[in-house]
Amino acid sequence: MSREKGNIAEEKAVEYLKDLDFKILERNFYIKGGEIDIIAIKDEVVHFVEVKSGENFDPVFNITPKKISRVIKTAQLYLKKNSLNRAFCIDALIIKNSKIDFIENITL
Repeated sequence: MSREKGNIAEEKAVEYLKDLDFKILERNFYIKGGEIDIIAIKDEVVHFVEVKSGENFDPVFNITPKKISRVIKTAQLYLKKNSLNRAFCIDALIIKNSKIDFIENITL
């Protein structure tokens, strides 16, 4: 997928989360070896959101155990870097053919 399509999907994801009363803390947080698309907070829980989109395939299959592991490590570093001692979870926001599925608290 092109970066442009990825940016469009992330914009849709941000608007979707805002409509659900999430506060967006950061987008595209990068460290060596990891990246998180959206970091948001709701009800005192920090949500690290992986956004996947596609049209002719199911993008959920792009969320692999290796990807989840990297997101967890990146999330832990984000919390430490920002001195945040709060509950957190890893979520996936899947956009396929303009349909949005929000999967909260995914694990390995």
